Amino acid sequence: MSTDPSPDTADPDSATRPETGHSRPHGPKLSELLTQIAADHPTERISIADIAARLDDRAFGALMFIFSVPNLLPTPPGTSLILGAPLVFLALQLAIGRSTPWLPRLISQRSLLLTDFARIVVRVAPVMARAERLMRPRLILLATRPFDQLMGVTCLLLSVILFLPIPLGNMPPALAICLFSLALLERDGLVYLGAMLAAVLSVALISGVVYGMIVSLIFLLSDVLGLVKPHP
Repeated sequence: MSTDPSPDTADPDSATRPETGHSRPHGPKLSELLTQIAADHPTERISIADIAARLDDRAFGALMFIFSVPNLLPTPPGTSLILGAPLVFLALQLAIGRSTPWLPRLISQRSLLLTDFARIVVRVAPVMARAERLMRPRLILLATRPFDQLMGVTCLLLSVILFLPIPLGNMPPALAICLFSLALLERDGLVYLGAMLAAVLSVALISGVVYGMIVSLIFLLSDVLGLVKPHP
């Protein structure tokens, strides 16, 4: 008689343990969970700590998604500076292999009106739900802990870029971080590869923008200081 554990008696944590990479967490998907949080939160304001508590074992991927996705939407100037700092903290912890995220009180106690949070969820949840239907656990080698840590290092670089006031410096890194977040949540190695490609393209694009800014500044300073004489 086989002694293999049945699904009912198997380790309940195996479905969500990062190093296994075999399946995504049980329960509602992130789009459903965010919609539920927006609908039944009991107070007029909702803090980052409130959201993290509801997300439980999906907090890493979900929080990274929450902090990065607003950068894909029209937002007031300076938004990327506010949202970039938590991403730096989260990506650093993912890179060093922490299993649960931690945010300093200065960040975790930040809150926004529940109506504003609900407005973001209404815009994001349908797109996210469509993406979730396409994703599933696959290429499971890329869903293991060493690749999670590589994801953390890559997202750390992208978060620093996002945090800096660089023209066009928020949307490409934010898109890559969103893809990494979904790959982490759904344990989807194919999405991981797509996110890595998006990260490489983002860094190349931002590097080109920064190089162009530096060259333009050098020519401007040279002209102002009279180091470049006009042609006759």
